[in-house]
Amino acid sequence: MATYNKFQDFVEQLLTAIHNFTGAGHVFRIYLSNAAPSAAADAVKADLAEIAGGNGYTAGGEDTQNTLAEAAGTATVTGTKVVWTAAGGTIGPFQYVVLYNDTSASDNLVSWWDYGSALTLQIGETFTVKFNNGDPTGTILTCA
Repeated sequence: MATYNKFQDFVEQLLTAIHNFTGAGHVFRIYLSNAAPSAAADAVKADLAEIAGGNGYTAGGEDTQNTLAEAAGTATVTGTKVVWTAAGGTIGPFQYVVLYNDTSASDNLVSWWDYGSALTLQIGETFTVKFNNGDPTGTILTCA
């Protein structure tokens, strides 16, 4: 199971209105990386290398189609599962799935999931990101 981690700068970015999880046209994407993230040093997408696009993986990653709901003082951001299938060659290696705000001018980072070791998809293999094991949608993060 992947381990969830947040970038430290994300907390400040929330309070300075860089992220809007409910605004129309605001897009949060996930991308694949094989570079170890730094919670303290990484703040924008340019800080953390993405794997090369191709063979079923699109550079820039995929839209999480996130939504926000609040109940009893707890806000929950959910996202739709994302599936990549290797075609015409391999995808990877990658170890990290990274969430970022594609709408912000700097592509500000939010969080990442660590899969523990590098993965490479062979032709025909798929990799599915199900947030909190939700299918088709699941919890990305909560704020209470």
